[in-house]
Amino acid sequence: MCSRRIGVAVARRRPVRREDLEELHYITPISNIPSICELGILSNRRAAQVKHASVAMAEIQDRRSKVTVPGGRRLHEYANLYICGRNPMLYKRRAQHEQLCVVTVSPEVLDLAGVVITDANASADGLYVKFVPAPAGLRIVDQELTFAEYWTHPDAIEYYRRKSKKCAEVLVPDGVDPKFLTGAYVSCDQALAAFDEHGVELEATVNRYLFFR
Repeated sequence: MCSRRIGVAVARRRPVRREDLEELHYITPISNIPSICELGILSNRRAAQVKHASVAMAEIQDRRSKVTVPGGRRLHEYANLYICGRNPMLYKRRAQHEQLCVVTVSPEVLDLAGVVITDANASADGLYVKFVPAPAGLRIVDQELTFAEYWTHPDAIEYYRRKSKKCAEVLVPDGVDPKFLTGAYVSCDQALAAFDEHGVELEATVNRYLFFR
């Protein structure tokens, strides 16, 4: 899918519905694609045992390392997927767009044991974040805010709230098996060429809008 609709048709003032959700997103350097196709998308803890490149900010990972999912595990023991990959994290890394891709994941992972959904960035500082088991947890995700084109707002508190809501997550214990990977998006023809050089079966398509291009 290469249109401006990323994963879901936006509707106002209602939660994300399972039947509307076409895909989940994982932001990663293109160089990681061979290992992702072989091993899947790993949790932070498991990925530490595999050579890989990272786009994560150290201060954010330090904050995430201190979070425990209510009734579950430490946050770093989950692979984190975004409900909408066109979010503040990807925006912050937009200058690196030629080196990045967004892997698409089947919503079938929502039915796996132990999967948890958040209504905002799971480690949002100073903001109460809800954690609800999947798939019923989709009801806590604000569709309008999560799939909004932008999150800007003149009020600083509201801006921060919207920014965090854009990063609603799906947390999968340990990792996402390669069988749930459905494709990938890249930002441009150069990125597509870099992706295709790896010779993996996963197919990538160009989606400039997703990468703020």
